[in-house]
Amino acid sequence: MNWFEKMKTGLKSRVKREIPQGIWIKCKKCSHSNYEIALERNHWICPECTWHNPIGHQQYVNLLIDDGTFSETDATVAPIDPLKFKGYRDKIKDGRRQSESKESVHTGVGRIGGHPVALAVMDTRFLMGTLGGATGEKICRLIDRAIAERRTLIIVCQSGGARMQESAFSLMQMARVSGKLKQLSQNRLLYIAILTDPTYGGVTASFAMLGDIALAEPGARIGFAGQTVIQQFLGDDTPLPAGFQLAETVLEHGFIDRIVPRDRMAAELTRLIALFAPADEAPRETAG
Repeated sequence: MNWFEKMKTGLKSRVKREIPQGIWIKCKKCSHSNYEIALERNHWICPECTWHNPIGHQQYVNLLIDDGTFSETDATVAPIDPLKFKGYRDKIKDGRRQSESKESVHTGVGRIGGHPVALAVMDTRFLMGTLGGATGEKICRLIDRAIAERRTLIIVCQSGGARMQESAFSLMQMARVSGKLKQLSQNRLLYIAILTDPTYGGVTASFAMLGDIALAEPGARIGFAGQTVIQQFLGDDTPLPAGFQLAETVLEHGFIDRIVPRDRMAAELTRLIALFAPADEAPRETAG
């Protein structure tokens, strides 16, 4: 190798080493390379194709809740291993590390556009946002607080479904949360469900579809069984229709009310709460 080639090779390797990792993020839909800071400022929405990258619970809190008004509830509620399922405890530890939370749902109270709300945000970084016993317990407690303090309830749904490691303990949460939502309705309080990518399984079969108003992010996958499972059942000879289970198709079939881009969600919630929330909303603060 001559002197020029050696210098060129050394220069290339040195420049490559000096570029920090993670600055550029390739869009999973259009493959466009986005500058990470710019993507974050755009609420993790690809500027080229508007694909909504998945985000965690804290980003949703920052996006939706008025600054300085959020107070987390039931932070210590955590899953147990009732069936002594092999490897489950390790998965719980891994979920806690990835999501920085003790469960797949983050709950709290605050204000959106000045209106008092009770907010639950599911997080797919914790075991794919699956519905477990502690998940249902946190949501039920949040609904009780919404009733006691006359708050609008908002649940940001993103989940792979029921948590198989808890079997019936997980499936029971579908009925528990649905029953609590009935109580919320009887108290004439508003419940808005926000469906994000993905919303599947027992979550779709219960509280994700029980909102007085159902909103969805663009391109969110919404269904009961996943596309891969359905395709395996149908066989390769029967391809799935275009747009199958995407929010846009689900909207056409009347299962959701509106598709709202992430960066407009807080404004849309403010408008809806002002239109539909009870006129007597005046939160009575409780301890805890």
